[in-house]
Amino acid sequence: MAAVGAVRSLRVLRLLPQYASRCFKPCPRLQGGHAVRHRPSPFTSQQWRDFRSSCVASGQVLQFKLSDIGEGIMEVTVKEWYVKVGDKVSQFDSICEVQSDKASVTITSRYDGVIRKLHHDVDAIALVGSPLVDIETDREQDGAPEEDVVETPAVSHEHTHQEIKGHKTQATPAVRRLAMENNIKLSEVVGTGKDGRILKEDILNFLAKQTGAILPYDEVKQPVPAVTPAAEKKPVLSPPRAVQRPVFTGKDRTEPLNGFQKAMVKTMTAALKIPHLGLCEEVDLTQLVRLRSELKALAESRGVKLSYMPFFIKAASLGLLQFPVLNASVDEGCQNITYKASHNIGLAMDTPQGLLVPSVKGVQDLSVFDVAVELNRLQALGSAGQLGTADLTGGTFTLSNIGSIGGTYAKPVILPPEVAIGALGKIQVLPRFNSRGDVVKAHIMSISWSADHRVIDGATMCRFSNLWRSYLENPASMVLDLK
Repeated sequence: MAAVGAVRSLRVLRLLPQYASRCFKPCPRLQGGHAVRHRPSPFTSQQWRDFRSSCVASGQVLQFKLSDIGEGIMEVTVKEWYVKVGDKVSQFDSICEVQSDKASVTITSRYDGVIRKLHHDVDAIALVGSPLVDIETDREQDGAPEEDVVETPAVSHEHTHQEIKGHKTQATPAVRRLAMENNIKLSEVVGTGKDGRILKEDILNFLAKQTGAILPYDEVKQPVPAVTPAAEKKPVLSPPRAVQRPVFTGKDRTEPLNGFQKAMVKTMTAALKIPHLGLCEEVDLTQLVRLRSELKALAESRGVKLSYMPFFIKAASLGLLQFPVLNASVDEGCQNITYKASHNIGLAMDTPQGLLVPSVKGVQDLSVFDVAVELNRLQALGSAGQLGTADLTGGTFTLSNIGSIGGTYAKPVILPPEVAIGALGKIQVLPRFNSRGDVVKAHIMSISWSADHRVIDGATMCRFSNLWRSYLENPASMVLDLK
């Protein structure tokens, strides 16, 4: 077949001079008297389209600038180039990838043409509005001669990609976007529209050939090659329906920090300078639960609400008598440590004004009932927003009752200049083994300690925790140490 084609080509070349005088006529628009063929050749089965020829207009070099990519981004870093000087690009072809401080974005071409210049190197900074690349396009300029079109045989569906390679791809933006969404190169699709224009049906046919799917009749109007029964069983691909999202009309709101919030900012900023030592433990409060239930009615008869907190605070005070370093403070430069004589135990309290930490003063000299009376007073003032400076200052040790909200474990932050703090978890009924090996119902509470590791070591914190736990697991033992 190749030899036959070569012989036919030689015959055409020999006979061209004879047919030129009869079949061609001068074109008044061209210099030099060139002619244009207007009828089918008798030596080939291919049909030739009628084209207009004119002088060629030089390409227009356009600067493709980096547009605003949103979110207030003013500059990006060029991470990778997908093209180089001399490459041909079409609309929606990837040009480069840029990286902002929030996301990576792939920049695509707006024009068809040839890359003439890259304005930035890899890892260089590109400003929004500055040129990325120069693209030489084949667009007609105002007042310039029309674009030259090369005479080309009409192509059918059987033509290969190599036969149309190098010609300009013609397609509408909607067709280009459909091809981009399905990762299809337009140069691989054979167009059936006028002048080889690629239509939507061409994209869908190409996609069907790639996936083996059958497209609906109303979606592709031109004939589709017959498919085998096995292919008919495959599911029909249909684009997903767009989901209409509700319109969000909310607006951001900026408010200044109030006095309590500013104080918290100052305190927590200072706490960041402290190296925290953490310790978590479980406490069996079964006996304490039983004791409180017996004393609750008696306390209420005296007008006091008795919670578990007075027991926790008093047990901490008894432990501080044995480990006074936990009831101390250090100066700003951590050059001196001061051991506090009074046990002013603070209670982190969630109030309408925010987190406040009033303290019960002189717990070492108070009974459990006295502590309960003072807690009732502080809680009433906190709910009313009437806690004074005397109540909110002077603390030496702190307990935070996150269990009242529902927390279990925590990482409490030390309140400078204190050196230790504990976070109490919620009391849970869990199965545990007793001394005889039987599974029993137990009331378990978790405790999370934090200590200033500059002055307190892990062993000291652990021994204090064990002593504090023993007082709560056997409340009767506190009687021996009460003063």
